[in-house]
Amino acid sequence: MKITPQCVVALTWTLKDTLGDVLDELDEPVEFLLGGDDLLAKIEESLQGHQAGDQLELHLEPEYAFGDYDENLVFLEPRDIFPAELEEGMTFDGAALPAGASGHIPHEHIYTVTEIYPEHVVLDGNHPLAGIAIRLAARVESVREATEEEIDQGTLGTGFFKLEPLTPRNGTLH
Repeated sequence: MKITPQCVVALTWTLKDTLGDVLDELDEPVEFLLGGDDLLAKIEESLQGHQAGDQLELHLEPEYAFGDYDENLVFLEPRDIFPAELEEGMTFDGAALPAGASGHIPHEHIYTVTEIYPEHVVLDGNHPLAGIAIRLAARVESVREATEEEIDQGTLGTGFFKLEPLTPRNGTLH
């Protein structure tokens, strides 16, 4: 079966930056819904018409990958509004930041704690790979029709290209 605009494709890949450093590696096939929210548009576009066994080599500039780095998405917030067990790398849904956070932080982003100081915390709403051109070497392992339920959900829940918060919407940590 050839890849069509709405199908499920299982991929393995190696994702590198332009210096050749490996950013991510999928050794076991992972399924993604094409036509949903699972893959970047340029990857979906490049997969069209391919079939199981095909290999692709892509070079994606930041605007087609994770976007340009936006320093306007970096915020300093008071340390004391966050839980004591806060660690660098934790993520927060912008719609569920702790009470006392600046009101000017856009709610539609996921924020990563990048630095912790005694008086403040640095929150970054950029994807960790924003501003980086990437190289993707992918292999199509299998292709199948998407079910109605998968199409309705718009995702198979594969979140590599989307940041998911480590905190639930009520703002408490797990």
